[in-house]
Amino acid sequence: MKKFLNAVEDYLSESLAGFEAAHGDLVVLHTDPLFVRRRNLHPGKVAVISGGGSGHEPLHAGFIGYGMLDAACPGQVFTSPTPDQMIAAAEAVETGAGCCSSSRTTPAIS
Repeated sequence: MKKFLNAVEDYLSESLAGFEAAHGDLVVLHTDPLFVRRRNLHPGKVAVISGGGSGHEPLHAGFIGYGMLDAACPGQVFTSPTPDQMIAAAEAVETGAGCCSSSRTTPAIS
């Protein structure tokens, strides 16, 4: 399978910008640091975040939604997200009930 890329270093940010353009009613893209979160947060709900490398595509962003993830922190291609990404996402989605995360490099944030 072939892919069309403008530049390898822009692959992740461009993919997520396209995802937000297509699903802006559901998600919000944060760019510094890079993560995606639910547009509508629910107070009193434990926030759930996932992170992982973007091998073929920024996979975890597709799992944001009702009854699913509150935020996703995609790392660059085949790398995990940075701790700064995970902390920023946790702060953006935590509404008072705590936050849990799943990533290969960062511990759960509570």
